[in-house]
Amino acid sequence: MGHESLLEDMQQRGLATPEKGKSRKSIVEHPFGTIKRGMDQGYFLTRGLKKVRGARRLTILVSNLTRVIHILGVQELIAVRG
Repeated sequence: MGHESLLEDMQQRGLATPEKGKSRKSIVEHPFGTIKRGMDQGYFLTRGLKKVRGARRLTILVSNLTRVIHILGVQELIAVRG
């Protein structure tokens, strides 16, 4: 394929500083992985930076609202609103 040297370099960097990979996995990767898998958002269906940003913001908004519903529950949200 021609990319073996890049993969080997990346592997060596990861082995040299495993704490960076562990930190990244715990902080960044989990929310994005959850969004991609749970909301079927593997790629954007729009073109152009402005539209992709809008789609990303909507996806993150829905993800955050879903988390709030799971944490508080629907009845609590209704009580807070009313």
